[in-house]
Amino acid sequence: MSDLATNTAIAQASPRAGSRSPSRAPGYGLRAGVIACAGVFSIIAVLAIGSFKLGWLLLLGSFGSTAVMVFTFPDLHFSQPRSVIGGHVISTAVGLAALALFGPTWWAVAAAAAAACALMMLTRTVHPPAGSNPVIVFLAAPKWSFLFFPTLFGAMTMVAVAMLYHRATRRTYPAYWY
Repeated sequence: MSDLATNTAIAQASPRAGSRSPSRAPGYGLRAGVIACAGVFSIIAVLAIGSFKLGWLLLLGSFGSTAVMVFTFPDLHFSQPRSVIGGHVISTAVGLAALALFGPTWWAVAAAAAAACALMMLTRTVHPPAGSNPVIVFLAAPKWSFLFFPTLFGAMTMVAVAMLYHRATRRTYPAYWY
């Protein structure tokens, strides 16, 4: 492909400032869909077995959407290990601290969600599913051990399974660590 044709293709695919976004959502092929869904099944199965059979709490409500991101969009910044682990740990810690300091009030959960977002942005660990962790903390009112089980160890397990799974399916993951 010539440089002119390449530049034209890139310009047509890239949204221009002030232009409208594409009129259709992206499509996914059967192979990509099967690989992504099998990955989601695998990680949720591993976390569920750890939780139900071994007695280690590894499941967190937000891990379902994390699994979708990590196995469907493994190249995105939001899906990288630093964002998955860091985002979940930061958001859960902020939720636990806000609950301990302010109690279960409407404004404290809202402030915790906003503060978690700000801290993820400052630390370059933004992970959208982790934004729900302060809400989960306020609803469940867990002890501080919740930061480790399920949050930290569940997120680390998710990254480890994703690395093994993507390697087995000949996909690159992670794109970067830092």
